Amino acid sequence: MRKICLSITLFLLVLTGFGQNFKPVEDYVRIDARSDDPLFTTYAASMARSRLYGDKAYKMDYYSCCMPVNYSSDHAGRIYCLWKVDQVVIGKMSEYFKKPVVDFSFPDMAIMEYEPFRGIHVKETFMVYSSTIALVDLEVVNTDNISHEVSVYPILEAENDSMEVMQFDTACKAYVVHRYESPYRLISSLKTEYGYPTKVRDIFTGFPAPYTYGAYFGDFSTFYNTIKTDFYSEKRSDTLNQRARGLGRFVALNFKKRLARGQKVSFRVLRGFQGQGEDQAVLMKELETMKTALLKTFYEDDLILFSKIPRINFKTRDEKIAYLGAFNLVRGCMYPPSGKTNFNSYAFSRNPLWGWGHGHQVLHESLSMLSYVYMDPASAEGSQRVYMEQQREDGFIAYRHGPRGLQDYPHKNMPTTSAPFFNWINWEIFKVSKDRQFLEDAYASGVKYTGWLIKNRDTDHDSTFEWGPYGIIENVRDWYNAVFQVSAERYLDVDKEDISDELECLDLTLMMIKEEKSLSKMAETLGKKEEAIKWKESADAVVKLVNKRMWDDSTGFYYSVNKKSHSWYFMTRDLRRQEIIAFLALWAGAAPGDRAEKLVKTLTDTTKFWRRYGVPTLSAQDPWYSPYVDYCCKWNGPVWLLWDYMVYEGLRDNGYTETAHQLAGKMLNAAVVQLKKNHNYWESFSADNEVLNSPPNYIWDSIIARLLIEEYQGR
Repeated sequence: MRKICLSITLFLLVLTGFGQNFKPVEDYVRIDARSDDPLFTTYAASMARSRLYGDKAYKMDYYSCCMPVNYSSDHAGRIYCLWKVDQVVIGKMSEYFKKPVVDFSFPDMAIMEYEPFRGIHVKETFMVYSSTIALVDLEVVNTDNISHEVSVYPILEAENDSMEVMQFDTACKAYVVHRYESPYRLISSLKTEYGYPTKVRDIFTGFPAPYTYGAYFGDFSTFYNTIKTDFYSEKRSDTLNQRARGLGRFVALNFKKRLARGQKVSFRVLRGFQGQGEDQAVLMKELETMKTALLKTFYEDDLILFSKIPRINFKTRDEKIAYLGAFNLVRGCMYPPSGKTNFNSYAFSRNPLWGWGHGHQVLHESLSMLSYVYMDPASAEGSQRVYMEQQREDGFIAYRHGPRGLQDYPHKNMPTTSAPFFNWINWEIFKVSKDRQFLEDAYASGVKYTGWLIKNRDTDHDSTFEWGPYGIIENVRDWYNAVFQVSAERYLDVDKEDISDELECLDLTLMMIKEEKSLSKMAETLGKKEEAIKWKESADAVVKLVNKRMWDDSTGFYYSVNKKSHSWYFMTRDLRRQEIIAFLALWAGAAPGDRAEKLVKTLTDTTKFWRRYGVPTLSAQDPWYSPYVDYCCKWNGPVWLLWDYMVYEGLRDNGYTETAHQLAGKMLNAAVVQLKKNHNYWESFSADNEVLNSPPNYIWDSIIARLLIEEYQGR
């Protein structure tokens, strides 16, 4: 009993204490975003209420003039509402009296205000409650001097396909429809054997009970004729068709209420989703509960979540909105422990949902933890512990880890790892979390992994490193890689195309230097002085070899070299192609002062790397350079924000503070331009252009938050 009383007392103290701080947090995260502000508008359920399969996240559109405010889920249709005030139908945002303004935006929730008609003020809250339930809450106030009859028509539209209406449940006032949801994706399709449902069920309902309902073909523009009706027609009706079975393109509900001056009313629309093999009664019960759930509780949970991030006094609104959105991006990709892991993990993207992006954690994507740790240190540590938990006894960390376990893509009897940022990430997490137990565990795991890399990625034992046999994915530079890729079109098979296991690779060698230096810092902090010295000496020895073997005086640049001869040639190919990886010498602390100066001179050459939207992966003077981002994974010109961040950090570490600041501006501009245009973060960005055809909403762009923290607060 004493323990229970103590727990209650502590809870009340925490609640009371934080209650006093709600207002400052609320004021800070309020954004008042208009349609052309750089707002990230993808929302997913909170980590605790998420699941890996049968998961729905949504893109909010509050900016397209030709549509009403709407919420779409990849391959799963969209939700929106049409308005009728008295007899005037308002179907598009272009017709709204006051356009939507987003007051607050969190990983799982958005709150906006607008007026579809003069004097009809709407506060709309969209929330993804769980992987299976999303809702739209509408608080409507008549601010006019006269009364108005307000009708709202919530719609669930299948978009690209038809739906089969199974029933209208009269007890729950809910449509039950079945659909087929294709696993096909443009870039990487979903594997149905993993548990992605294709035969799915939607339940569409509302509160209070809808006045009428209907199922239709067409779209919202044709539905206009149904709800507008001919005023003089003898067949005029204010009810929908109440169709309870059959095919349709969308289902609609209707709420209506006459509001006196100053009167307020609330409506709530809910969409439930599940595979047809799941229990319909369970989902229906959850929907019934959420019809009257108090949303303020979830709103306050989000305020608590954002209370932990650094509060920066930004110079511009664009910076602040992009900063908050970067945290939304990374938090929105997190899943709770499941399957073969006891720790939370992430997907690259929740919406859109594409196969490769919904796979498991990879070390280079885990660089997003450098930002995320400021929001939730324990969760960032948990994500790294997924690797530790599934690490093999010999120290190997695979290309992917997560709920399905270790995925090592073996090739030529050798497992595939990933770009080794493991120790650096763990060290940076510890610097924020100050969790000594995490540091001890991370150090032990990092020592084992680094030992595996030294044994298996330096097969000629010369202390510089080669990627593994499946290097085309292991080096995470897997498309139009000017050095490792033999043909410009990549038309050969993997073994003939990829030569990264036949070179002493500059990028991997610099990463190993950074890993060993990070281990040295860990060891020193843990009081392991001799081990700290050993790791530093090992890193310093590799630095000397990099400067001896991989620096070319004639061009003032670092390159990979032939594994056997340490020459600049592989067969007839000149390996001296200027790529972004040379600048990692600054990040790894491997470039002496005079060489750092030459690197920075090349970096800031506008005809090579100093482009409008950041540092491209390949010099613009290279014959393979392309400014077009027309697919995923390309390394012949696109800007990858994480790699630019490493260049940024290297500039700061080497005293080039103003140049680093200018690069930060380019990176932020790349993100902001896209967020203003389409409200997405992207896998990669064009160095020169604004139109992108790469996968959107990629977790690692959350590095923008870390970039802004360093710009304003330093390290």
